[in-house]
Amino acid sequence: MSLSTVPTDQARREATEWFARLNKRDVPLAEMQAWKLWLDAPGNKAAYDEVDAFWRKSEGLKDDPDIKAAVARALGRAAPPAAKPYPRGLAAALAVGVVAAVAGGYALFAPKVYSTGVGEQRTIQLADGSTVVLDTDSQVAVRLTGARRDIRLGRGQALFDVAHDRRRPFVVTAGATSVTALGTRFDVRREASGATVTLVSGSVEVRQGSAAQAQQIWRLTPGQRVATEAAAERPSSVDVDTATSWASGRLVFRAVPLRAAVAEFNRYERHKIEVAEGPVGDALISGVFAIGDSDSFVGSVADLHDLTVVRSDKDGTVRLARAGENGGAR
Repeated sequence: MSLSTVPTDQARREATEWFARLNKRDVPLAEMQAWKLWLDAPGNKAAYDEVDAFWRKSEGLKDDPDIKAAVARALGRAAPPAAKPYPRGLAAALAVGVVAAVAGGYALFAPKVYSTGVGEQRTIQLADGSTVVLDTDSQVAVRLTGARRDIRLGRGQALFDVAHDRRRPFVVTAGATSVTALGTRFDVRREASGATVTLVSGSVEVRQGSAAQAQQIWRLTPGQRVATEAAAERPSSVDVDTATSWASGRLVFRAVPLRAAVAEFNRYERHKIEVAEGPVGDALISGVFAIGDSDSFVGSVADLHDLTVVRSDKDGTVRLARAGENGGAR
């Protein structure tokens, strides 16, 4: 039985040698048996699997300009003409070099991932001088190269303060939405099939859809917001201080329906707030609340609209309802 422990550097070197030997046209039976014995040593199978995986991954990375440059540097010369194929043994030997180059290039240019948990916020200073503020339950993958600054918002929301660099566009991707900027400040919130983008200062170009599909394009000016899930959406004017108040630890509501305010507050809470069905959820809420201070929020709302607060001993859920309605106390 093979033991797949963490491979050593020696195991990785031997794995690349075996990879080249086994990719020849004819592999002697004795060599196959020796390879199987080698696999049984702790860490060897994992090392071989790494080499094989990187070789397969190179197909998907071969068109990446940074990876191509890393491969060229590792091989020490330009790619050979395709007119005359290599002998299989030489091709296998080159394969090992390419695997090593791709592995090194992939490690060098692989994105760095940052995330937050529910109720947590985090400020990230990027190497280019840009700043990213991550909101609750959010994740970004950052990849900075000599040509571009790529950020992928996997979930949640982030506020970007971009350092100006005309040579390297700053591109945030959220699902099918991409936002391109040079030096500016903007907020992106990931939605089910798009994103909501709010521009604080500078200018951005927002695209929805891939290059292979019809794209919708918006160019925002400061104080504008667009929700890309609706193809016919037009940018609307917003109060940017209110829209980005979460980054300073506050939630600002101005005549917002209680149901919507509760949904926003719940993004930061493990113990959720519920609103009874019916007109109670349409009551308008205005105020400034500290993120995470659900007790103050619930108490203020209950006093203002004469609501009953029912707390569940089972899961900590807080329910807001009018007295005698939909579970409210009588």
